[in-house]
Amino acid sequence: MNERRSMLTLRKKEERTAWLMLLPNTIGLFIFVFIPVIYAFYISFHSWNGLTEMKAVALKNYVKLFTDKDFIESLKITLKYALMYVPSLFVLSLTFAVLVNSLTKKLQEFVRTMIFFPYCISAVISGLLWSFLFDPLNGYFNQILKIAGFPKQMFLGDPNQALGCIAVTSIWINVGYNMVIILAAIKDIPKEYYEASSIDGANCIQQFFKITLPHLKNAASFVLVISTINSFQVFDQIKLLTSGGPNGSTTTSVLFVFQQAFEQNKIGYASSAAFVLFVILMILSLIQLKLISTDEA
Repeated sequence: MNERRSMLTLRKKEERTAWLMLLPNTIGLFIFVFIPVIYAFYISFHSWNGLTEMKAVALKNYVKLFTDKDFIESLKITLKYALMYVPSLFVLSLTFAVLVNSLTKKLQEFVRTMIFFPYCISAVISGLLWSFLFDPLNGYFNQILKIAGFPKQMFLGDPNQALGCIAVTSIWINVGYNMVIILAAIKDIPKEYYEASSIDGANCIQQFFKITLPHLKNAASFVLVISTINSFQVFDQIKLLTSGGPNGSTTTSVLFVFQQAFEQNKIGYASSAAFVLFVILMILSLIQLKLISTDEA
């Protein structure tokens, strides 16, 4: 009995210690995330420029939003960007993870570090680097095209190419992070599975589709959900490289919110747009998670 009481006491102390260690982060989330989110939702029902007194407008901001051609167009551009970014990022991350896993240990560490390195670079440095690469006059890509005998491209100055160029930049930044997640999942697969399949005569391709891919379901699910969320929240690369141009071809929903809030001082209207985007993201995430859980069942 005494031993059981001491175990319960020890468990309570451990739980208390765990809660105390989590308390600073919990307080920080409450002050810097939850309160601002609730306040922004309150603002979305008002007309406010950040300086004058708020004026309650009920649902007018939301009604106006769904008839705003600029907002609807920004959603279309965001969806187009997501369709370019998410599948490409996943395929490249998976490919790099499989290739890196096949290398020897020392070479594997070097290549993994090189691929992951862009993720550690600040958004400003990345933007400057790719602006030089995509420069329509003397950019490195155009120099390569010139040597190969192809005509120069406008890249970021072309409405049909700009969004794709930004997707390339974002993939370059994030592919290393996703690769590390998938690579960790690959390393958790027991080697005995591959040894047994080799004895049965399975080749590398068969092993990939029958062993590797099925065991990556959880990692792949995480990568796809996070990538989708990131694609709908892209801002840094667009602001640095195009600022929404040319001709609004890269004005995504988050950039639309930024422009409404900080360039046109329509903070209430921008808050309503932000919450509509939040609802869309939540629905997409739930759909993805539902599809994943259905597959697992």
